[in-house]
Amino acid sequence: MYKSIDLFAGIGGIRLGFEQAFAEQIETVFVSELDAKARETYLANFKDQAQVVGDITKVDEKSIPEHDILLAGFPCQAFSLAGSKKGFEDARGTLFFDVARIVKQHQPKVVFCENVKNLVNHDKGRTFKVIQSVLADLGYVVFSQVLNSKDFGVPQNRERIYIVAFRKDIAPEQFTFPTKTDTSKVIADILEEQEVSPKYYLSTAYLESLKQHKARHAAKGHGFGYEIRELDSIAGAIVCGGMGRERNLIVDPRLTNFTPVTHIKGEINREYIRKMTPREWARLQGFPDEFKLVVADTHLYKQFGNSVTIPVIKAIAQKIMKYLEL
Repeated sequence: MYKSIDLFAGIGGIRLGFEQAFAEQIETVFVSELDAKARETYLANFKDQAQVVGDITKVDEKSIPEHDILLAGFPCQAFSLAGSKKGFEDARGTLFFDVARIVKQHQPKVVFCENVKNLVNHDKGRTFKVIQSVLADLGYVVFSQVLNSKDFGVPQNRERIYIVAFRKDIAPEQFTFPTKTDTSKVIADILEEQEVSPKYYLSTAYLESLKQHKARHAAKGHGFGYEIRELDSIAGAIVCGGMGRERNLIVDPRLTNFTPVTHIKGEINREYIRKMTPREWARLQGFPDEFKLVVADTHLYKQFGNSVTIPVIKAIAQKIMKYLEL
């Protein structure tokens, strides 16, 4: 039985991928997530005895239970590289430092991190170098690779960097990240089975404003603006910002009731253009349909946009498990 901790846990996407890979052989013993609404979703879906805390910066690393695997989807921040200091000292004042001090205290077998692809280039590459040097100084061999969600059974073009660090005494000479498992999925595969609420369909006034916004940018030679995705294509990366939804609009002609259920300007558009639903976003990230959506849509879009793609995590976790069993 491997014990794991889940830092910057969000709604538990990384944990879910590891649980799918390790099955009964993994137990989460500590969870940290600052956002109250994310914690609400997390607690609705994981009914275990793990301690769940808010702000990790306020937690004494000595109070965290012993563990074999540390999971962290830490936010990317700039590192202040004051003077000639390197490594651990450079990480102070950043959220990665909280990962580092816990690693230093507990020396887990494996540290697993996920982050935006741009982490590699962040601050001219210095941020990533600090992360690598901190983990190396703490006694770890670090492997990393950028993988795209669309290669792992979900129709979403989402590139992320994955970091796997093994403690030196058990580190393999080489760690091979998974290769493509399934590139066949398209948006049609993740759509709701039934007609969705009219609230997901754009109002005529809103659609017109999106068209004007796009036209203004097109006139300047920019490609910004809303995007309607073909159902036999894949989605762009879903993100927690406003345009995340507008960049992944679809045409769904199943709507039969054009009576608005929310206060809108104008009426529901007759071109059948709608946003994807939170459940569809969950499927774009590979969350199972039994995953409970217990908070308002606004929070759900943010949570899934911020989350990870479960099948990618599972594929990496399966590889990690093989090395741990050697």
